[in-house]
Order: sequence, then structure tokens, then C-alpha cells
Amino acid sequence: MRKLAVFLLIAILLPLCTSKPPEEEASFNLTEIFNATPVDDTGYYISEGNPQRIVSLAPSNTEILFAIGAGDRVVGVTDYCNYPPEVVEKKERGELVSIGGYTTVNIEKIFSLNPDLVVASYGNGIENIETLRRMGLNVVAFDPKTVEDVMKDIVLIGVATGEKENATKLVNEMLEKIERVREKVRDKTRVRVAHILWYDPIWVSGKNTFIDEVIRLAGGENVFNFEGWRTVSVEDLIAANPDVILVSSGSGMGGERDVVYEWVVSDERLSGIKAVKEGRVYVVDADIISRPSYRLAEAVEVVASYLHPEAEN
Repeated sequence: MRKLAVFLLIAILLPLCTSKPPEEEASFNLTEIFNATPVDDTGYYISEGNPQRIVSLAPSNTEILFAIGAGDRVVGVTDYCNYPPEVVEKKERGELVSIGGYTTVNIEKIFSLNPDLVVASYGNGIENIETLRRMGLNVVAFDPKTVEDVMKDIVLIGVATGEKENATKLVNEMLEKIERVREKVRDKTRVRVAHILWYDPIWVSGKNTFIDEVIRLAGGENVFNFEGWRTVSVEDLIAANPDVILVSSGSGMGGERDVVYEWVVSDERLSGIKAVKEGRVYVVDADIISRPSYRLAEAVEVVASYLHPEAEN
């Protein structure tokens, strides 16, 4: 079950794997973020509205909806939606209906909730998205590939829900957090980093992923130069010899034990890696670093504190 859960997480992340290469990294385009054409990532026009029954088909969407003040109008979420804590509490009280998994949404259950807005994601499957539209539902869907895209989509979700002002405030908070970190690490030597998602087999984050962008914004450099998500061997990890190893929390999709961390620090084959020898293996909340939500700014802060603790003073 753990392996299945991890592969599901990878499936969730794979559509989101394209980010700005380091040489193209520049200041965020504020005009594009705050005044983007109101069209979703499937070419569907987003009209300004005030929907009263909203269904979210991704944990990231749920986080955003609650953060911009539309949470009291959300009636359906996925099995994996667990933030903010209010979401879990509402599920337990029966005030929020679970419409299935992220990649296995229940079309009939969504329709039965009579939503006037469905906020979907590429990972839900374009077939499911189009099916819901053919059923007469208003569906906006997003496939952000960079942190800037996430910011833009937050504003567009604000437009769709009548909460653009709150969405704009949320994005400005993200920008402020990220800029504070960038200023702190601007003149720091970049730390060589590996991010390990799973260990059996070893899944790592390569270039052009959200996690790679978070690492770069936090003053690090990814030791793996290939693009996207790949499996590597123990020998590959040893040869990369990162200064810092970041590992995702939990035991797959949730779970209390940080099993990847346990493996890294206990496997004798890895004991010669610089990060292991120097005690620089850190657990990062899988939810904040892998979801295309406003909490990516928090991920930048957390990762920077690990890479450049001297800059925290």
C-alpha cells in the first residue's frame, strides 16, 4: 500500500514538472500574475461569479479556496484534502462530502452535490473534466508549472469565486515571504541538495520541478541534472554526494513515520555521503513542498532555514 500511495503522489506531481531553468529565472511577472487573461489551463473562460456550492478536486485547490475566504461555500473535496485543519473537522462532522481520490474522482457524486463551480486540476484527467462540463457543470481546471503559475491561478480562482481581493492579498503575502528569503540568501554560496521522495526504489526530484524551483529560491542547487522525476540507484546518490538531503515526510500519502528519513540515516551504504556524515538530512512536510498552493512560499522559507541557517539571524 505504501508503494502504491507513493506512486500516486508521483502521478500527482508529474503533470507539474516543468519550471523555469536557472538561467531563465527572473523576477516574477506581476502583470501576468494579477491581470492574467481569465482563461484556465484548458482554454475555458473564467467568468466572475459568486458560487454558493463549490467542489474542489485537488488538495491544493482546497487549501486555496479556504485561504481566500471561500471555504464556507465548499461542499465537496477529495479523500486527500486535509488542510487547513477545518477541512478535516468538517469532513468528520459530515459538512464536507468526499468525492473520491485525486485521480479517481466520482463523477456521479460530484454531480449529486449540485455544484455551481468545480475547481479541478490536470491530474484529475481531462476526460473527467470534459465529462463534467458535458453534464452542464461549470468547471475550471489548472495545471501550474511554476511558482508564478501558482500565484496566477490563485488570482484566477479568486475571480471565479468572487474573492479576487482576498486572492490578491494571499499572493502578495507569498511574494513577500519569497523575496525575504531571496534577499537573505542572495550572496550565499549555493548548497548542493538532493530531494528524495521515496527510497524503494529511490525517487528523486530533478530539474524543472516545483521542488527544484523551491530549492533554487532557497539558495540551493539540485545535484541531479536530469529533468522531472526519476529513480536513481544507491550508487548514483553516493556519486552525487549532496551537502544536504531533503526528504519528504510521512510514509507515502500521509502516515506518522518519516520512513525515507529513517532509511537515509540508517543505511550504511549512505554513511559516506557528506549530508549524512554532517547530520544535514532534513524532513520537509510533503504537503507544503509538493502541492501547487500558496504554502510553496512556506516551503521556500523552511528549505532556506536548512540550507542557510546562518542567514536566519
